Amino acid sequence: MDKQQENFHHALKFQYDLCIGCAHCTEICPTAAIHIENGLPVLNPNRCIDCGRCYSVCPVSAIYVEQDDFQTIYEYQNPVALVPSIFFSQFPEKIKHEEILSALHRLGFRFIYEVEKSVDILKHIINDRVNDEDLEKPVISSFCPAIVRLIQVKFPSLVNNIMRVKPPLDLTALHIKKQLVEENGIAEADMAIFYVAPCPAKIAAIKSPVGEDKSPITGVINMNFLYNKVLRVIKQGLEMPKHQYEHRDLMTRRSLQWSLSGGEIALMKEGRNLAIDEVHNVSAFLEKIENEDIDNIDFLELRACDQSCAGGILCANNRFLTVERQRKRAAASPVRISKKYNSISKNSEYLTANCSVGAVQPRSMDKLDNDRTVAMQKMEKAFKINKFLPQVDCRICGYQTCKEFAFAVTNEVIGLKSCIFVQRLLNENGGISPEERAELAKKTWGKQKLDINNIPDNLL
Repeated sequence: MDKQQENFHHALKFQYDLCIGCAHCTEICPTAAIHIENGLPVLNPNRCIDCGRCYSVCPVSAIYVEQDDFQTIYEYQNPVALVPSIFFSQFPEKIKHEEILSALHRLGFRFIYEVEKSVDILKHIINDRVNDEDLEKPVISSFCPAIVRLIQVKFPSLVNNIMRVKPPLDLTALHIKKQLVEENGIAEADMAIFYVAPCPAKIAAIKSPVGEDKSPITGVINMNFLYNKVLRVIKQGLEMPKHQYEHRDLMTRRSLQWSLSGGEIALMKEGRNLAIDEVHNVSAFLEKIENEDIDNIDFLELRACDQSCAGGILCANNRFLTVERQRKRAAASPVRISKKYNSISKNSEYLTANCSVGAVQPRSMDKLDNDRTVAMQKMEKAFKINKFLPQVDCRICGYQTCKEFAFAVTNEVIGLKSCIFVQRLLNENGGISPEERAELAKKTWGKQKLDINNIPDNLL
């Protein structure tokens, strides 16, 4: 297992004391990273891409997103809030942008920057890279970390198509550090950059970045958590006076559209470019790309969330209203801004020179065996088992599909008899007893679900 594999951080966690074993998470996972044992979900960390689909469908909030302690910001003299522009669009229109900035200062942040500030520089870098004839087509955006991980895990043949360029998050963080050190005279040790994350994939990407040794981000704050803190400050009237605001740069129209679906391809100067959002849609499309059913595409903007970052699972409000507010703000913003209100332009050469990341490596979902010959034999066995199974994907065995169950049987994680259809066949010739069937069901779904005493007498 390589170093990158070992450091594959996950922000999504299970809270088993709340879990009811409904298996909704098993059904929705785009990489089949979850199966059920003893009535509880079990995560395969090599498959999880932190897209958060499981989090969004859990009916009892038994899945949570791990974040850094908010109190950490007070350990630094100069805490910086690095905020996605869609954070501001979460708030009702009656709350002004300045009020939100003021509340963030009141909470303890000295400097506030919007993530997409570097888009005005990044758009030139991306166009140059896409037009590079040596790159494999289609070139795939590296903006969404859940998609990068999806490709690593599920479509490893496409890892070389991923654009090896830092996302706006990292480029803006580099700009912040350079600006505060050179213009404000702040030592790097006295500052800390806290990113406000709209999804768990971005948290995971900061904790274990792909193609980089370390992220420039100090800590991560759940967007929903910060939204509620800011809203409370505003409602209590605790915001700071306007004269205490730190100077902030203006945002261009294109930079504000970046985080919305289609915002990235809108910056492309030429070529056939497509934008696809929602992880299952992306997965289905990448399958066609991998099978060469689709060709002649220059660039793909792929986002794991419906409506892109506006639909992040850590966003506080309705994604469609967020998109509407974001577009209104973009429409009211200038197409270009002067250097006076665009401090990042001073660091254009520096950021361009430091925009690249290392190679993205494929990640094996499941290693059947260290010996390649044995692994091939196991794979052949798994295919045979899968061909025999009914292909109804009922998930009664605890796995998402018959195919996943077949591989689990091959790896001796579960027995073939756990398939209810196999049990039916064996039952006809006395190959399995009622007691054994009951024990197999309990092993998957737990004793509590199969306790007849839980059924009221009047229902029997």
